[in-house]
Formats: sequence, C-alpha cells, structure tokens
Amino acid sequence: MIEETVRSVVTGPYGIVLLVVLGSLAGGAVMNFVVVRYLRTYTDSTETDYDSIVVDNLHIPLVTTVSLIGFSVLSTVPSVIQSTALGREQISAFVGRPAISVILLVWGFYLNRVVNRVVKKINDEGKASDEHGRRYEFAPVLSNIWTLTVLTITIAALLVLWDYDVSPILGAAGVAGIALGIAAKESVGNFLGGLALYVDDTYTIGDYLELDTGEAGTVVSVGIRSTTLRTLDSIEVTLPNSMLNEKRVVNRSKPGGQTRLSIDVGVAYGTDIDQFEEMLREIAGDERLVQATPEPKTRLSEFGDSALNYVLLCWIERPEHRLRVEHRLNRKIYKRCREHGVEIPYNTHDVNLYRADPTPETEVSR
Repeated sequence: MIEETVRSVVTGPYGIVLLVVLGSLAGGAVMNFVVVRYLRTYTDSTETDYDSIVVDNLHIPLVTTVSLIGFSVLSTVPSVIQSTALGREQISAFVGRPAISVILLVWGFYLNRVVNRVVKKINDEGKASDEHGRRYEFAPVLSNIWTLTVLTITIAALLVLWDYDVSPILGAAGVAGIALGIAAKESVGNFLGGLALYVDDTYTIGDYLELDTGEAGTVVSVGIRSTTLRTLDSIEVTLPNSMLNEKRVVNRSKPGGQTRLSIDVGVAYGTDIDQFEEMLREIAGDERLVQATPEPKTRLSEFGDSALNYVLLCWIERPEHRLRVEHRLNRKIYKRCREHGVEIPYNTHDVNLYRADPTPETEVSR
C-alpha cells in the first residue's frame, strides 16, 4: 500500500514537479560549487584580471538560470497541466513567465555590471599609464551607452514575454531618433567621429599630429565632440572629431615615437665628398637631440646644376623638436663648412654695365 502510494506520487504530476524542482536546484548547486569554482581556479592562474571580473559577475546569472529553468519547463509537462484546474497559459503565467522574467532581469543586471567594471578597469589602467590622465575620456561614455542598451533590450524582452505589443513603442522611438538625429546632426557626427577615432586608436594624448588642412601640434585633450592641439606657438586649436575622422591625419609620434629629419645641403663640385660626408655625420652625432640609434646617414641625392646635393638623415625622439634641431644642424653645418673651406654654392647674377657710343644727335645736342 505504501509502495503504491509512493510510486503514484513519484510517477504522478506532483512527483514530476518535485523531480524537476529538485533537479533544477541540484543543477544550480553543481554550477555554483563545481563549474564556477573550476573557472575561478583557471582565472586565478592567468595574468589578466579581466577573466576574473567576468567569472565573478556571471556566476550568479548562471546559477539562477539553471535553478529556475525547471519552473518554466513545468508549464510544458502534459501530466502537470492535466492535474490542475488551470490551463497551460495560466500555469505559464503563474510559474513559467515569472521564472523567465527573473532570469532576464538577473542577466541584464549582471551583463551591464560586468561590462561597466571592465570599462572602469581599462579607464583606471589608462589613467595610470598616461601622465595626463585623459587618454580614456570615452570610457564613461561607452559605459553609459552600454547601460542604456542593456536596459532597453531587457525591457523590450520582458514586454514581449508578457505579450505586450511593442510596435507603437518602437515606432515612437524611431520617429524620436530621426528627429534627434536631424536636430543634432553635427553633434552626433562629432560624437561618432570621436568614437571611431577612439576605437581605431588613431592618436593619444601627447602625440604630434599634422593635418592636410595645415594644422599641426601636440594633442592635449580628446573629448566627446572635439580634439585640442597645442601648436609650436603655444596656441591651442580645437578641431571637431568629425573633421579629424574624414581628413588625412599624419601621426608623427607613431609607431615608435621617433621622427626622421632630412637636411638638404649643397656643396661645390670638386669637394672631397668622403670628408664632407664624415663631417655631416659627426655634426649630427654631436647634437644631443639626435638619436644615436639609428645612426645618422648621408645620401648624395643628385648632381645639381652648380652643386652636389646631399641629404643628411637623422632621427629625433619627439617630432615637436624638429624645427629646433633643424636650426641647430644648419648653423653647425654652415660654421663647419666655413672652418674647413667647403664651398656652399649659391645662385649669383652678374650685371655688366656698358657705356653706349655717342650718336650724332647726342653730339649736336651738346
């Protein structure tokens, strides 16, 4: 009698409910104490902290999903539906949908949390490595965009789950988005341009940029809408990010930060070119702002009309030192050439004046 009662309970709808619930809870426990623990052990052995952030923040959604998935399954079991006075939709409304709603909310919260924490860590590391502390100004903006995106998707999923028609909401959002885009076209363009520059890592604080529009200077700030350059005249120029994204930008500080200088020098034909080349390399090597590696080099570029045209090639550490180093090298080259009697040809014009023979008319007028 007792065995039959137990068998009927186990094989009946209540037994199925009990087995499903216990199985879900057991699966959640296994996920928490076995899978998550193994993942934490693995992340502790890696050099990066980002995987630890992901595992620490996603173990609750994983455990919650496995634990509650059984409640949503109950609404699909025929024996459970037949044993109650409620229909499938009513059971789903009382058991299945609330369980899925909790799962959606938990996943939305922790997905937003894990991305925000990763962005915050990137932001903190960027400020620590950047002496200006402004390399990652876009990090908070990206975090806010991600939060808004997750919130919108979660709310939309809940509305669809509970059979609410979201078409009017989507239509209104589309119209509002179009109106906002038209009204703030330039601001949106600057923001998207800045976002593209940030993702592509086109430049950072302290880089020296040259634009095809003529502006050149050191990047002192990168904002949401604009980038500010400080020129060699200590003038700050603010440029829209959309323009920088569309124009040709030359970053003199990348990839290695060194900049090569080319100094053009012409010497007279007949000059001892071996001694002259050695003199140029020595002048460049003595300049403290010129890098020792790569070594300065000389190149005979062409045979000019009145001179042998040479190019002195050397490297400097920072591109904003270019004008200063060119000035110093040109002065030293000129002085050294005068000391060693090396002639630097230059264009000359000879003007010869001749006295004209007096004409008869001139003689008569006298």
